[in-house]
Amino acid sequence: MDLGLQNKHVIVTASSKGLGKATALQFAQEGAKVLISSRNEEELKVTMEDIKQHSSNPDIFYTVCDVTKEEDIAQLFKEAETKLGGVDILVNNAGGPSPGGFGQVTDQDWKEAFEKNLLSYIRTIRQAIPFMQTQKFGRIVNISSSSTKEVLDGLILSNTFRLGMVGLSKSIAREYGKDNILINTVGPGRIQTDRVTELDEIAAKKRDITVEDMREGFKQIIPMGRYGEPAEFAKVITFLCSEANTYMTGQSLVIDGGMLKAL
Repeated sequence: MDLGLQNKHVIVTASSKGLGKATALQFAQEGAKVLISSRNEEELKVTMEDIKQHSSNPDIFYTVCDVTKEEDIAQLFKEAETKLGGVDILVNNAGGPSPGGFGQVTDQDWKEAFEKNLLSYIRTIRQAIPFMQTQKFGRIVNISSSSTKEVLDGLILSNTFRLGMVGLSKSIAREYGKDNILINTVGPGRIQTDRVTELDEIAAKKRDITVEDMREGFKQIIPMGRYGEPAEFAKVITFLCSEANTYMTGQSLVIDGGMLKAL
């Protein structure tokens, strides 16, 4: 299937590693022009070269961007216009908020999670929409969490702001559908990333078991019997952002190997 991504202009935030990097690589392999971003310039340089090598695509660029800073987001889109020639596709990603239950998180934790995991998405979408309206084509995917379907104990900040992201996506999908701008939310289950490793280590410490035992416990409740790979997650995003997807919008999906029991 031709996904129609050749020479499309793609921004992927928080993409120096993990799900963001895997997603950027997938777009690069489909022939898109990709702008990656994160706060760490050295990591971005390494990631850019790695993506070029594994995709044979020279049109990969980077921009340093802290998504909690409005001025950085504005600069990101200026760079997209200069380096890519516009914006067809936006994949919103950000590191997960601090773990903790209601009694452990502070007002400052709430403020930081709001800025990173909801307000940053609002700001990037606000910047992307005018490009997409002008060309009557746009695809936006907001990377969320499985907590949008089933709350996760000890992750009160994620449970709260990821659901806000779903409400945002659904609302603007309805508002901008007339402009052929399709907006969806995709959450990872147990995908093998640094973030999941961190959460496994925290959970194992609380239960006084090894990380390996913690992982085996999760594998037993995942119907596919294993953690997912970042590339598997990225392929779903690539489809949703492609010209092969012409009618799916306003949806919230979870890629979890069948782990969640919620409908």
